[in-house]
Amino acid sequence: MRRISFAALSTVLISTSAFAAEVAPGDVSFDENGGVSASITSVAGDPVAGKAAFINRKQGNCLACHINDDASGQSFHGEVGPSLNGAASRWEEAQLRGIIVNSKLTFEGTIMPSFYRATNGARTMEKFAGKTILTAQQVEDVLAYLKTLKEE
Repeated sequence: MRRISFAALSTVLISTSAFAAEVAPGDVSFDENGGVSASITSVAGDPVAGKAAFINRKQGNCLACHINDDASGQSFHGEVGPSLNGAASRWEEAQLRGIIVNSKLTFEGTIMPSFYRATNGARTMEKFAGKTILTAQQVEDVLAYLKTLKEE
């Protein structure tokens, strides 16, 4: 019984410390160009999980607007936003993180949503009001994935 209690307490402490290390959406620090140089979690991004969020139509939904040959197995790539082929060769890590968190600071007038803000414009459905599209960890995961997209 004592081991179970210790294991349960350890799990709670570990998960609490992980949440404490996340930067809240309103506390993300941007540079003058909209970049975010510091990670918004204490956990490194996972490129495999990032690609899953990137192609997921209910999460990142990045393919709705961007072409990405690395996800050529997915249908309906959009052409509204720039191609993400070679994204890591065109943008630095801080720029990519800033674009994911709040694209409005980098691309004036863009229709790209801000994925880590509690407010996302006038058209946000009521059930999503006050919520981010991606979690802080998903932002870091998508960033890790985008960093794998280099020009050959």
